[in-house]
Amino acid sequence: MKISFFGLGYVGLVTSLAFASKGFIVYGYDVDKSRIESLRNKKLYIYEPGLQDLLERSGNFIPTENYEEAVMKTNVTFITVGTPSMPDGSIDLSYVRSTAEMIGKALRKKEGYHLVVVKSTVLPGTTEEVAKIIERESGKKVGKDFGICMNPEFLREGNAVEDIFKPDRIVIGCFDDRSGDMLEGLWREFYGDMPPLLRTNLVNAEFIKYASNAFLSMKVSFINEVANIAQRVKGADVEVIAKGIGLDKRIGPLFLKAGLGFGGSCFPKDLTAFIKFSEKMGYDPRLLKGAKDLNDEQPYKAVELAENLIGNLNGRKIAVLGLSFKPNTDDMRDAVSIRVVNSLLKKGAQVSVYDPAAMENARRIFGDRVEYARSAVDCIRGADCAIIVTEWDEFRDLRPEDFIRNMRNPAVVDGRRIYNPREFAGKVKFSAIGLGT
Repeated sequence: MKISFFGLGYVGLVTSLAFASKGFIVYGYDVDKSRIESLRNKKLYIYEPGLQDLLERSGNFIPTENYEEAVMKTNVTFITVGTPSMPDGSIDLSYVRSTAEMIGKALRKKEGYHLVVVKSTVLPGTTEEVAKIIERESGKKVGKDFGICMNPEFLREGNAVEDIFKPDRIVIGCFDDRSGDMLEGLWREFYGDMPPLLRTNLVNAEFIKYASNAFLSMKVSFINEVANIAQRVKGADVEVIAKGIGLDKRIGPLFLKAGLGFGGSCFPKDLTAFIKFSEKMGYDPRLLKGAKDLNDEQPYKAVELAENLIGNLNGRKIAVLGLSFKPNTDDMRDAVSIRVVNSLLKKGAQVSVYDPAAMENARRIFGDRVEYARSAVDCIRGADCAIIVTEWDEFRDLRPEDFIRNMRNPAVVDGRRIYNPREFAGKVKFSAIGLGT
């Protein structure tokens, strides 16, 4: 089968290049012409480990500015456009709808059966709406002339290439058996040894994506709440507590890492959209709201700990290590660092920042309000306090002596629990999320 992708952001680009690397002929379409030109020149516009190598060995990948060509020359079309947030936090489906219109117009000119797969994160009921838009624009009938499926993605930024080839599961929500069989056949051809597969209806597949992200968000917020309590108890350490509860097979150790909260393009957006959807359905999702509220407040714990260590921050130089929302990406969408830096600036601090990948994005966000360091050591040089915001491996390599040698006042706030408290506490002023004093 020949495949096309509409939308070449993280999900669309990684997935399309993965298929092309396996020998599939893949057409990639995006309304952003600069993306198409970049890909023709074998250049990436996002930072993702392993993706450049995937691009260079994906000879069957064809970037195109012609959406009709992308449909006419393929059997399957994936919708992988963005679903950003509206000002009130609800989901913006305009890109999905406009893509469905383009696909429908192209299908009007095409003979034969075509499968459309919604892979964008969309609220329950959206895929059915997509089918109706395609019917309207194409004059064709879903189930007869074209099929439709919902195939949620579970890629982690920074680990997306690994995840596409070694997923936990494949979820296929299908309009009918023909649609589902065709998509399952495509994935079986891709994997050979098929990962765990769940087939269901369209609405359940849409729900699974939101429920998965909501559950993981709540798990992170839960351990951060435990950390905030543990901080007030002498001798308590959330790292030890998390390890103890994570050994329970009913709970598990993943996503029990206390810190400054989650950011990025998925969890905050999807959690808020799920809350808004629930309210629209007439239900008050108190647990989801609690997880969101706690996460919104969590970044400021770093600033509180800094004040506890060195007092008033006005006029003091604070080094912020890590700007991307997680390591191994340059993505700063809804990153914790933005709240931390803005809070420090509001308190009159002089802020120096450094990140191994996100400096260009940081300049667009902070402008000339902060100093941009060339390295971690350059960032902490002359500082009164250093705050670890993103857990890059580069920062793990720093030892107490590095802070002592370079800082004016060696004080460290470990916002991501990457340091051994016993090693640091006796040598520098040290505080960490979830560490009782």
